[in-house]
Amino acid sequence: MKVGELLAVGYRGGYEDLGFTGHILVVDSAGEIIYSLGDPDKMVFARSSAKLFQAMVVLESGAADYYGITNKEVSLICSSHSGEDYHVEAVREILEKAGLSEDYLQCGTHYPMYQPLADQMRREGIEPIPAQEMCSGKHAGMLITSKYLKDSLEDYYLTSHPHQQRILKMLGEICDYPAEKIELGIDGCGVPVHAMPMYNFALGFAKLSRPEVLPEGHRKSAERVVESIQEYPLYVSGTGRPDARINALKRKNVFSKSGADGFYGLGIKDKGLGIAIKLDCGMGPVRDAVVVETLRQLGEILDSELGDFKPETKMNVYNFKKEVVGQTRCIFQL
Repeated sequence: MKVGELLAVGYRGGYEDLGFTGHILVVDSAGEIIYSLGDPDKMVFARSSAKLFQAMVVLESGAADYYGITNKEVSLICSSHSGEDYHVEAVREILEKAGLSEDYLQCGTHYPMYQPLADQMRREGIEPIPAQEMCSGKHAGMLITSKYLKDSLEDYYLTSHPHQQRILKMLGEICDYPAEKIELGIDGCGVPVHAMPMYNFALGFAKLSRPEVLPEGHRKSAERVVESIQEYPLYVSGTGRPDARINALKRKNVFSKSGADGFYGLGIKDKGLGIAIKLDCGMGPVRDAVVVETLRQLGEILDSELGDFKPETKMNVYNFKKEVVGQTRCIFQL
C-alpha cells in the first residue's frame, strides 16, 4: 500500500510520538486538481460517503415522489445515523409509506453510535434492533425503490440485484469512472461497497456542488440530496458528530458525508469544489481533525466558528487520572 503524506502528529509531552499519514484531494467541477497531498490515484473505498450518490438512485427512480418521501427522510436515506430515537422513527416512517415493515431490513444490528443510549440499553439489557443500525436509512431507501420498481425485496442487498446495479451505474456516471472498473467489496451492513481512485470521488462531490454541470436527468436529484442533508443535518448524522456540525454551518456552503475507515467526502458550493480525504490508519478522530483543518485553510470554517469544533481542534491525550499528557495536531499545508 502506498502511504500518503504526514498530515498530523501525536505529541506526548514535547516528543513526536505518533505520525498520521493520508491523502487530501481538492478538485473543481471541471476536473482540475486544485490541491493534492498524497496520491490522487489511490484506490479507496468511499464507504458511507458514497451514500449521497446512492440516494440519487432513490430520487430518480420515482419512488421518493410516489411514496411522498420528505427532505428529512432523504437526509436519513443518506445517513450513517447514530441510532437515536428520531432516527429510528424516520426509518419506520419511510418503510411504512411503502407498506413495509422493519422485518425487511437486511442491515444487521449493532448498539447505537449515540453512546448515552447505547450505555442505557446495555444497563437495561435491551438488545439493538435493525432500525438502530447506522445504515438502516440507506437500506430503507433501497427497499422502497425495489418495491416501486417491482423488484424482489428479499435479496435487495446482493450485488446481482437490479438496485445494486443501478447504484453502480450512478456512481460511474457521477464520478466519471467506468462502472466496470469499479472494485467491489461488502460493507459492514452487508451491501456492496465501491472503490475507485480518490480523484474520481472528489470529482463526484465537485459535481454535486455544481449540479448544472451534470446531465439534466441528474441535476434535480443532486440538488435535493445536498439541500436535504443541509436542511436536516442531524438526520444524516447525529448529536454532536462533526458531519452534522459541518452541514449546519450558517452559510450553507459546505456539505459533507463521513465514511468509515478514514474516508470523508465534501463539497463547496460557491467554488464548485469537491474534496476527498483518506487517512491511512483509518482513525476517525484524526480524520475529523484533518477535515476541519482542511476547511479552515480553505476559508470555509472561520476562526469565530472554531469553538464549535473543539473535539477536532483540541485533540488532547489524557492519562487515566484525566490529566492532559499530550495532543494530536494537524501539520499539513494545502
